[in-house]
Amino acid sequence: MFDSLSSKLQNVFRNLRGLGRLSESNIAEALRDVRLALLEADVNFQVARDFVERVKSQALGQEVIQSIQPGQQVIKVIHDELVALLGEENAGLDLRGSPTSLLLVGLHGSGKTTSSGKLARLLQKQGRTPLLVAADVHRPAAMDQLATLGAQLDVPTFVKRGETDVLRLAREALAYAAANQRNTLIFDTAGRLQIDEPLVQELVRLRDLVQPQEILLVLDAATGQEAVNVATHFHEALGITGAVLTKLDGDARGGAALSFRAVVGRPIKLMGVGEKLDDFEPFHPERMAQRILGMGDVVSLVEKAAENVSLEDARKLEEKMRKGQFTLDDFLAQLRQMKKMGPLENLVTLLPGGADAVKNADLGKSEKEFRRMEGILCAMTPQERRTPNLLNAKRRLRIANGSGVKVSEVNNVLNRFAQMQQMMKKMGKFQKMLGRLGGMGGMGGAGGGLPPGMFRG
Repeated sequence: MFDSLSSKLQNVFRNLRGLGRLSESNIAEALRDVRLALLEADVNFQVARDFVERVKSQALGQEVIQSIQPGQQVIKVIHDELVALLGEENAGLDLRGSPTSLLLVGLHGSGKTTSSGKLARLLQKQGRTPLLVAADVHRPAAMDQLATLGAQLDVPTFVKRGETDVLRLAREALAYAAANQRNTLIFDTAGRLQIDEPLVQELVRLRDLVQPQEILLVLDAATGQEAVNVATHFHEALGITGAVLTKLDGDARGGAALSFRAVVGRPIKLMGVGEKLDDFEPFHPERMAQRILGMGDVVSLVEKAAENVSLEDARKLEEKMRKGQFTLDDFLAQLRQMKKMGPLENLVTLLPGGADAVKNADLGKSEKEFRRMEGILCAMTPQERRTPNLLNAKRRLRIANGSGVKVSEVNNVLNRFAQMQQMMKKMGKFQKMLGRLGGMGGMGGAGGGLPPGMFRG
Protein backbone atom coordinates (compact mmCIF):
# COMPACT_ATOMS: atom_id res chain seq x y z
CA MET A 1 0.00 0.00 0.00
CA PHE A 2 1.68 3.22 -1.22
CA ASP A 3 5.03 1.36 -1.19
CA SER A 4 6.99 3.97 -3.15
CA LEU A 5 5.75 6.94 -1.09
CA SER A 6 6.25 5.03 2.16
CA SER A 7 9.82 4.04 1.22
CA LYS A 8 10.82 7.63 0.32
CA LEU A 9 9.33 9.12 3.50
CA GLN A 10 11.05 6.51 5.65
CA ASN A 11 14.39 7.45 4.06
CA VAL A 12 13.71 11.07 5.04
CA PHE A 13 12.94 9.93 8.59
CA ARG A 14 16.18 7.96 8.85
CA ASN A 15 18.11 11.14 8.01
CA LEU A 16 16.07 13.22 10.48
CA ARG A 17 16.70 10.80 13.34
CA GLY A 18 20.43 11.27 12.90
CA LEU A 19 20.28 15.04 13.32
CA GLY A 20 21.62 16.30 16.65
CA ARG A 21 20.48 19.85 15.99
CA LEU A 22 17.93 21.37 13.67
CA SER A 23 18.54 24.37 11.47
CA GLU A 24 16.53 26.06 8.76
CA SER A 25 18.86 24.58 6.13
CA ASN A 26 18.64 20.91 7.17
CA ILE A 27 14.87 21.17 7.71
CA ALA A 28 14.54 22.71 4.23
CA GLU A 29 16.55 19.84 2.76
CA ALA A 30 14.40 17.20 4.48
CA LEU A 31 11.15 18.89 3.45
CA ARG A 32 12.34 19.21 -0.14
CA ASP A 33 12.61 15.41 -0.17
CA VAL A 34 9.15 15.15 1.39
CA ARG A 35 7.68 17.44 -1.29
CA LEU A 36 9.33 15.43 -4.08
CA ALA A 37 8.00 12.19 -2.58
CA LEU A 38 4.47 13.63 -2.52
CA LEU A 39 4.67 14.93 -6.09
CA GLU A 40 6.05 11.60 -7.36
CA ALA A 41 3.07 9.94 -5.63
CA ASP A 42 0.87 12.17 -7.86
CA VAL A 43 -0.41 14.30 -4.99
CA ASN A 44 -2.04 17.56 -6.13
CA PHE A 45 0.67 20.25 -6.46
CA GLN A 46 -1.14 22.80 -4.28
CA VAL A 47 -1.88 20.17 -1.61
CA ALA A 48 1.79 19.11 -1.51
CA ARG A 49 3.00 22.71 -1.26
CA ASP A 50 0.56 23.62 1.53
CA PHE A 51 1.46 20.45 3.43
CA VAL A 52 5.19 21.21 3.34
CA GLU A 53 4.61 24.85 4.37
CA ARG A 54 2.57 23.80 7.41
CA VAL A 55 5.21 21.27 8.47
CA LYS A 56 7.99 23.83 7.98
CA SER A 57 6.32 26.50 10.12
CA GLN A 58 5.85 24.02 12.98
CA ALA A 59 9.28 22.36 12.61
CA LEU A 60 11.01 25.74 13.00
CA GLY A 61 9.10 26.50 16.19
CA GLN A 62 11.09 26.88 19.42
CA GLU A 63 9.36 23.89 21.04
CA VAL A 64 10.73 21.56 18.34
CA ILE A 65 14.20 23.06 17.92
CA GLN A 66 14.92 23.13 21.66
CA SER A 67 13.61 19.61 22.32
CA ILE A 68 15.90 16.76 23.38
CA GLN A 69 15.19 14.81 20.17
CA PRO A 70 14.44 17.46 17.53
CA GLY A 71 14.51 14.95 14.64
CA GLN A 72 11.83 12.83 16.30
CA GLN A 73 9.73 15.96 16.90
CA VAL A 74 9.81 16.82 13.18
CA ILE A 75 8.68 13.26 12.40
CA LYS A 76 5.78 13.74 14.81
CA VAL A 77 4.86 17.03 13.09
CA ILE A 78 4.83 15.27 9.68
CA HIS A 79 2.71 12.44 11.12
CA ASP A 80 0.18 14.84 12.66
CA GLU A 81 -0.09 16.92 9.49
CA LEU A 82 -0.54 13.76 7.40
CA VAL A 83 -3.40 12.67 9.67
CA ALA A 84 -4.97 16.13 9.33
CA LEU A 85 -4.61 15.94 5.54
CA LEU A 86 -6.35 12.55 5.43
CA GLY A 87 -9.20 13.68 7.67
CA GLU A 88 -8.44 13.36 11.42
CA GLU A 89 -10.85 10.48 12.14
CA ASN A 90 -13.09 7.90 10.48
CA ALA A 91 -16.20 9.69 9.22
CA GLY A 92 -18.45 6.61 9.22
CA LEU A 93 -21.54 6.03 7.11
CA ASP A 94 -24.81 7.85 7.72
CA LEU A 95 -27.21 4.93 8.17
CA ARG A 96 -30.16 6.88 9.52
CA GLY A 97 -33.51 6.60 7.82
CA SER A 98 -35.84 3.76 7.05
CA PRO A 99 -34.86 2.51 4.63
CA THR A 100 -31.31 3.86 4.23
CA SER A 101 -30.23 4.47 0.64
CA LEU A 102 -26.58 4.49 -0.46
CA LEU A 103 -25.71 5.66 -3.98
CA LEU A 104 -22.40 4.45 -5.42
CA VAL A 105 -21.22 6.56 -8.35
CA GLY A 106 -18.03 6.79 -10.42
CA LEU A 107 -16.45 6.14 -13.78
CA HIS A 108 -16.61 2.81 -15.57
CA GLY A 109 -13.89 0.46 -14.28
CA SER A 110 -13.38 2.18 -10.92
CA GLY A 111 -14.80 -0.81 -9.02
CA LYS A 112 -18.39 0.29 -8.26
CA THR A 113 -20.03 -3.11 -8.68
CA THR A 114 -17.44 -5.00 -6.64
CA SER A 115 -17.53 -2.27 -3.97
CA SER A 116 -21.33 -2.57 -3.82
CA GLY A 117 -20.95 -6.28 -2.99
CA LYS A 118 -18.21 -5.61 -0.44
CA LEU A 119 -20.30 -2.88 1.18
CA ALA A 120 -23.25 -5.28 1.44
CA ARG A 121 -20.96 -7.78 3.17
CA LEU A 122 -19.71 -5.13 5.62
CA LEU A 123 -23.28 -4.06 6.46
CA GLN A 124 -24.29 -7.71 6.88
CA LYS A 125 -21.64 -8.07 9.60
CA GLN A 126 -23.14 -5.04 11.34
CA GLY A 127 -26.54 -6.73 11.52
CA ARG A 128 -28.22 -4.80 8.71
CA THR A 129 -30.31 -6.30 5.89
CA PRO A 130 -28.99 -4.86 2.61
CA LEU A 131 -30.56 -5.00 -0.83
CA LEU A 132 -28.30 -4.68 -3.88
CA VAL A 133 -29.93 -2.64 -6.67
CA ALA A 134 -28.58 -3.04 -10.23
CA ALA A 135 -29.19 0.57 -11.33
CA ASP A 136 -26.86 0.41 -14.34
CA VAL A 137 -29.52 0.01 -17.03
CA HIS A 138 -26.99 0.38 -19.87
CA ARG A 139 -24.67 -2.54 -19.12
CA PRO A 140 -26.22 -6.03 -18.71
CA ALA A 141 -22.82 -7.41 -17.61
CA ALA A 142 -22.91 -5.15 -14.55
CA MET A 143 -26.34 -6.59 -13.60
CA ASP A 144 -25.03 -10.14 -13.99
CA GLN A 145 -21.93 -9.36 -11.92
CA LEU A 146 -23.99 -7.80 -9.13
CA ALA A 147 -26.42 -10.73 -9.12
CA THR A 148 -23.47 -13.16 -8.84
CA LEU A 149 -22.04 -11.20 -5.90
CA GLY A 150 -25.44 -11.14 -4.21
CA ALA A 151 -25.76 -14.92 -4.57
CA GLN A 152 -22.30 -15.41 -3.01
CA LEU A 153 -23.28 -13.22 -0.05
CA ASP A 154 -26.85 -14.53 0.26
CA VAL A 155 -28.03 -10.92 -0.23
CA PRO A 156 -31.03 -10.31 -2.52
CA THR A 157 -30.31 -8.36 -5.72
CA PHE A 158 -32.97 -6.27 -7.44
CA VAL A 159 -32.44 -6.72 -11.19
CA LYS A 160 -34.80 -5.66 -14.02
CA ARG A 161 -33.24 -6.85 -17.27
CA GLY A 162 -34.50 -4.93 -20.27
CA GLU A 163 -35.52 -1.90 -18.17
CA THR A 164 -34.12 1.37 -19.58
CA ASP A 165 -35.78 3.85 -17.20
CA VAL A 166 -33.59 4.06 -14.09
CA LEU A 167 -36.22 6.04 -12.15
CA ARG A 168 -38.89 3.39 -12.66
CA LEU A 169 -36.37 0.74 -11.59
CA ALA A 170 -35.52 2.75 -8.44
CA ARG A 171 -39.21 3.13 -7.44
CA GLU A 172 -39.76 -0.61 -7.79
CA ALA A 173 -36.58 -1.33 -5.80
CA LEU A 174 -37.79 0.91 -2.93
CA ALA A 175 -41.15 -0.88 -2.94
CA TYR A 176 -39.40 -4.29 -2.97
CA ALA A 177 -37.22 -3.29 -0.01
CA ALA A 178 -40.26 -2.19 2.02
CA ALA A 179 -42.13 -5.40 1.23
CA ASN A 180 -39.14 -7.64 2.12
CA GLN A 181 -37.85 -5.88 5.26
CA ARG A 182 -34.57 -4.76 3.70
CA ASN A 183 -33.37 -1.70 5.64
CA THR A 184 -30.44 -0.62 3.41
CA LEU A 185 -30.49 -0.18 -0.38
CA ILE A 186 -27.15 -0.07 -2.22
CA PHE A 187 -27.55 1.41 -5.71
CA ASP A 188 -24.85 0.33 -8.17
CA THR A 189 -25.19 3.09 -10.76
CA ALA A 190 -24.03 3.46 -14.37
CA GLY A 191 -20.56 4.71 -15.23
CA ARG A 192 -18.79 6.01 -18.31
CA LEU A 193 -15.21 5.99 -19.50
CA GLN A 194 -15.32 9.75 -18.95
CA ILE A 195 -17.78 12.22 -17.46
CA ASP A 196 -20.49 13.34 -19.88
CA GLU A 197 -23.70 15.33 -19.50
CA PRO A 198 -26.17 12.42 -20.05
CA LEU A 199 -24.46 10.42 -17.26
CA VAL A 200 -24.54 13.38 -14.87
CA GLN A 201 -28.20 14.19 -15.54
CA GLU A 202 -29.24 10.55 -15.08
CA LEU A 203 -27.49 10.46 -11.70
CA VAL A 204 -29.00 13.82 -10.66
CA ARG A 205 -32.53 12.53 -11.41
CA LEU A 206 -31.83 9.31 -9.50
CA ARG A 207 -30.47 11.26 -6.53
CA ASP A 208 -33.53 13.55 -6.45
CA LEU A 209 -35.87 10.56 -6.47
CA VAL A 210 -34.07 8.34 -3.95
CA GLN A 211 -32.85 11.09 -1.58
CA PRO A 212 -29.90 8.95 -0.44
CA GLN A 213 -28.21 9.36 2.93
CA GLU A 214 -24.84 8.78 1.26
CA ILE A 215 -23.55 9.52 -2.25
CA LEU A 216 -20.24 7.67 -2.35
CA LEU A 217 -17.78 8.29 -5.16
CA VAL A 218 -15.82 5.13 -5.99
CA LEU A 219 -12.24 6.01 -6.98
CA ASP A 220 -9.49 3.77 -8.28
CA ALA A 221 -6.53 4.61 -6.01
CA ALA A 222 -4.10 3.86 -8.86
CA THR A 223 -5.34 6.80 -10.97
CA GLY A 224 -3.58 9.36 -8.77
CA GLN A 225 -4.30 13.06 -9.25
CA GLU A 226 -6.73 12.42 -12.12
CA ALA A 227 -9.06 10.84 -9.54
CA VAL A 228 -9.27 14.22 -7.82
CA ASN A 229 -10.33 15.93 -11.08
CA VAL A 230 -13.05 13.28 -11.45
CA ALA A 231 -14.10 13.84 -7.83
CA THR A 232 -14.40 17.59 -8.36
CA HIS A 233 -16.76 17.10 -11.33
CA PHE A 234 -18.97 14.60 -9.49
CA HIS A 235 -19.07 16.74 -6.36
CA GLU A 236 -20.14 19.86 -8.27
CA ALA A 237 -22.91 17.90 -10.00
CA LEU A 238 -24.17 15.65 -7.19
CA GLY A 239 -22.80 16.87 -3.86
CA ILE A 240 -21.02 13.66 -2.91
CA THR A 241 -20.80 12.83 0.82
CA GLY A 242 -17.58 10.81 0.71
CA ALA A 243 -15.36 8.46 -1.25
CA VAL A 244 -14.55 4.77 -1.49
CA LEU A 245 -10.93 4.08 -2.49
CA THR A 246 -10.46 0.80 -4.36
CA LYS A 247 -7.42 -1.31 -5.34
CA LEU A 248 -5.28 -0.14 -2.43
CA ASP A 249 -3.62 -3.57 -2.44
CA GLY A 250 -2.09 -2.80 -5.84
CA ASP A 251 0.56 -0.30 -6.89
CA ALA A 252 -1.41 2.79 -5.85
CA ARG A 253 0.89 5.79 -5.51
CA GLY A 254 -1.25 7.62 -2.95
CA GLY A 255 -2.15 10.77 -4.87
CA ALA A 256 -5.91 10.20 -4.69
CA ALA A 257 -5.93 9.41 -0.96
CA LEU A 258 -3.74 12.36 0.00
CA SER A 259 -5.40 14.93 -2.27
CA PHE A 260 -9.09 14.02 -2.14
CA ARG A 261 -10.18 15.59 1.15
CA ALA A 262 -8.07 18.73 0.74
CA VAL A 263 -9.45 19.44 -2.75
CA VAL A 264 -13.06 18.21 -2.45
CA GLY A 265 -13.67 18.81 1.25
CA ARG A 266 -15.27 15.40 1.80
CA PRO A 267 -13.88 12.41 3.76
CA ILE A 268 -12.71 9.05 2.47
CA LYS A 269 -15.07 6.63 4.23
CA LEU A 270 -14.16 3.15 3.00
CA MET A 271 -11.34 1.36 1.21
CA GLY A 272 -10.93 -1.87 -0.74
CA VAL A 273 -7.73 -3.69 0.24
CA GLY A 274 -7.99 -6.96 -1.70
CA GLU A 275 -10.01 -9.07 -4.10
CA LYS A 276 -12.10 -10.98 -1.55
CA LEU A 277 -15.50 -9.70 -0.47
CA ASP A 278 -14.22 -9.35 3.10
CA ASP A 279 -11.32 -7.13 1.97
CA PHE A 280 -13.20 -3.91 2.68
CA GLU A 281 -12.52 -1.64 5.64
CA PRO A 282 -13.53 1.70 7.14
CA PHE A 283 -10.90 4.33 6.31
CA HIS A 284 -9.11 5.48 9.47
CA PRO A 285 -6.86 8.48 8.67
CA GLU A 286 -4.50 7.99 11.62
CA ARG A 287 -4.01 4.30 10.88
CA MET A 288 -3.40 5.07 7.18
CA ALA A 289 -0.84 7.73 8.12
CA GLN A 290 0.94 5.20 10.33
CA ARG A 291 1.03 2.66 7.49
CA ILE A 292 2.42 5.23 5.04
CA LEU A 293 5.11 6.27 7.52
CA GLY A 294 6.13 2.64 8.24
CA MET A 295 4.77 2.68 11.81
CA GLY A 296 2.43 -0.26 11.23
CA ASP A 297 -1.23 -0.55 12.19
CA VAL A 298 -1.46 -2.81 15.20
CA VAL A 299 -5.08 -1.79 15.96
CA SER A 300 -6.26 -3.10 12.58
CA LEU A 301 -4.26 -6.29 13.10
CA VAL A 302 -5.96 -6.87 16.48
CA GLU A 303 -9.37 -6.21 14.89
CA LYS A 304 -8.65 -8.77 12.17
CA ALA A 305 -7.64 -11.32 14.79
CA ALA A 306 -10.74 -10.62 16.91
CA GLU A 307 -12.96 -10.98 13.83
CA ASN A 308 -11.52 -14.37 12.85
CA VAL A 309 -10.75 -15.97 16.23
CA SER A 310 -13.49 -16.42 18.81
CA LEU A 311 -12.71 -15.70 22.45
CA GLU A 312 -13.96 -19.16 23.40
CA ASP A 313 -11.57 -20.86 20.97
CA ALA A 314 -8.70 -18.73 22.26
CA ARG A 315 -9.56 -19.64 25.87
CA LYS A 316 -9.66 -23.37 25.05
CA LEU A 317 -6.34 -23.17 23.22
CA GLU A 318 -4.75 -21.34 26.15
CA GLU A 319 -5.98 -24.07 28.51
CA LYS A 320 -4.52 -26.79 26.26
CA MET A 321 -1.21 -24.95 26.05
CA ARG A 322 -1.09 -24.63 29.82
CA LYS A 323 -1.70 -28.35 30.26
CA GLY A 324 0.67 -29.37 27.45
CA GLN A 325 -2.21 -30.90 25.44
CA PHE A 326 -1.59 -29.05 22.15
CA THR A 327 -2.30 -31.51 19.29
CA LEU A 328 -1.86 -31.59 15.52
CA ASP A 329 -5.60 -30.81 15.28
CA ASP A 330 -4.92 -27.55 17.14
CA PHE A 331 -1.93 -26.91 14.89
CA LEU A 332 -4.17 -27.33 11.81
CA ALA A 333 -6.83 -25.05 13.33
CA GLN A 334 -4.19 -22.34 13.91
CA LEU A 335 -3.01 -22.53 10.29
CA ARG A 336 -6.57 -22.17 9.03
CA GLN A 337 -7.29 -19.20 11.30
CA MET A 338 -4.20 -17.46 9.96
CA LYS A 339 -5.43 -18.07 6.39
CA LYS A 340 -8.79 -16.51 7.26
CA MET A 341 -7.03 -13.32 8.37
CA GLY A 342 -5.68 -12.80 4.86
CA PRO A 343 -2.36 -13.03 3.01
CA LEU A 344 0.70 -13.17 5.26
CA GLU A 345 2.22 -10.19 3.46
CA ASN A 346 -0.78 -8.00 4.40
CA LEU A 347 -0.57 -9.07 8.06
CA VAL A 348 3.17 -8.40 8.33
CA THR A 349 2.81 -4.89 6.88
CA LEU A 350 0.48 -4.03 9.79
CA LEU A 351 3.38 -4.49 12.21
CA PRO A 352 5.81 -1.62 12.93
CA GLY A 353 8.65 -1.98 10.43
CA GLY A 354 6.65 -4.67 8.63
CA ALA A 355 6.98 -2.99 5.22
CA ASP A 356 10.77 -3.41 5.36
CA ALA A 357 10.38 -7.01 6.52
CA VAL A 358 8.16 -7.77 3.50
CA LYS A 359 10.82 -6.37 1.13
CA ASN A 360 13.56 -8.48 2.68
CA ALA A 361 11.63 -11.74 3.04
CA ASP A 362 10.11 -14.15 0.54
CA LEU A 363 6.64 -14.27 2.11
CA GLY A 364 5.24 -15.92 -1.02
CA LYS A 365 7.44 -18.91 -0.19
CA SER A 366 6.13 -18.92 3.40
CA GLU A 367 2.53 -18.90 2.10
CA LYS A 368 3.32 -21.97 -0.04
CA GLU A 369 4.87 -23.70 2.96
CA PHE A 370 1.73 -23.06 5.00
CA ARG A 371 -0.42 -24.59 2.24
CA ARG A 372 1.85 -27.65 2.04
CA MET A 373 1.74 -28.05 5.82
CA GLU A 374 -2.06 -27.87 5.73
CA GLY A 375 -2.12 -30.52 2.99
CA ILE A 376 0.14 -32.82 5.05
CA LEU A 377 -2.02 -32.41 8.16
CA CYS A 378 -5.21 -33.05 6.18
CA ALA A 379 -3.71 -36.30 4.80
CA MET A 380 -3.58 -37.67 8.36
CA THR A 381 -6.51 -39.40 10.02
CA PRO A 382 -8.20 -37.64 12.99
CA GLN A 383 -6.71 -40.31 15.28
CA GLU A 384 -3.19 -39.64 13.94
CA ARG A 385 -3.59 -35.89 14.51
CA ARG A 386 -4.72 -36.52 18.09
CA THR A 387 -1.95 -39.07 18.75
CA PRO A 388 1.20 -38.23 16.72
CA ASN A 389 3.06 -41.15 18.35
CA LEU A 390 1.15 -43.46 15.97
CA LEU A 391 2.99 -41.99 12.97
CA ASN A 392 5.49 -44.73 12.16
CA ALA A 393 7.47 -44.93 8.90
CA LYS A 394 4.67 -46.72 7.01
CA ARG A 395 2.05 -44.14 7.98
CA ARG A 396 4.39 -41.25 7.13
CA LEU A 397 4.93 -42.71 3.65
CA ARG A 398 1.15 -42.95 3.18
CA ILE A 399 0.71 -39.31 4.29
CA ALA A 400 3.51 -38.14 1.95
CA ASN A 401 1.88 -39.93 -1.01
CA GLY A 402 -1.55 -38.59 -0.06
CA SER A 403 -0.38 -34.97 0.11
CA GLY A 404 2.01 -35.12 -2.85
CA VAL A 405 5.21 -34.37 -0.92
CA LYS A 406 8.36 -36.20 0.15
CA VAL A 407 8.56 -38.12 3.43
CA SER A 408 11.24 -35.64 4.56
CA GLU A 409 8.66 -32.82 4.41
CA VAL A 410 6.26 -34.84 6.59
CA ASN A 411 9.11 -35.40 9.05
CA ASN A 412 9.89 -31.68 8.99
CA VAL A 413 6.30 -30.76 9.92
CA LEU A 414 6.30 -33.28 12.76
CA ASN A 415 9.65 -32.00 14.04
CA ARG A 416 8.34 -28.43 14.04
CA PHE A 417 5.25 -29.56 15.91
CA ALA A 418 7.36 -31.43 18.49
CA GLN A 419 9.46 -28.31 19.09
CA MET A 420 6.31 -26.23 19.48
CA GLN A 421 4.86 -28.77 21.92
CA GLN A 422 8.03 -28.67 24.05
CA MET A 423 7.99 -24.88 24.08
CA MET A 424 4.33 -24.81 25.17
CA LYS A 425 4.96 -27.33 27.96
CA LYS A 426 7.74 -25.07 29.27
CA MET A 427 5.41 -22.07 29.05
CA GLY A 428 2.78 -24.00 31.02
CA LYS A 429 5.27 -24.89 33.74
CA PHE A 430 6.49 -21.30 33.89
CA GLN A 431 2.94 -20.00 34.26
CA LYS A 432 2.28 -22.47 37.11
CA MET A 433 5.47 -21.36 38.85
CA LEU A 434 4.47 -17.70 38.52
CA GLY A 435 1.02 -18.56 39.81
CA ARG A 436 2.54 -20.14 42.94
CA LEU A 437 4.75 -17.08 43.45
CA GLY A 438 1.75 -14.82 43.11
CA GLY A 439 -0.10 -16.80 45.78
CA MET A 440 2.70 -16.64 48.39
CA GLY A 441 1.91 -14.62 51.46
CA GLY A 442 5.32 -12.97 51.78
CA MET A 443 8.77 -12.89 50.26
CA GLY A 444 11.87 -12.06 52.24
CA GLY A 445 9.76 -10.76 55.10
CA ALA A 446 9.82 -7.20 53.77
CA GLY A 447 7.63 -6.61 50.77
CA GLY A 448 4.63 -8.57 51.90
CA GLY A 449 4.24 -10.75 48.77
CA LEU A 450 3.33 -10.33 45.11
CA PRO A 451 -0.04 -8.88 44.10
CA PRO A 452 -2.66 -11.58 43.40
CA GLY A 453 -3.16 -12.10 39.66
CA MET A 454 -0.02 -10.13 38.80
CA PHE A 455 1.12 -12.75 36.25
CA ARG A 456 -2.33 -13.80 35.01
CA GLY A 457 -2.09 -11.93 31.65
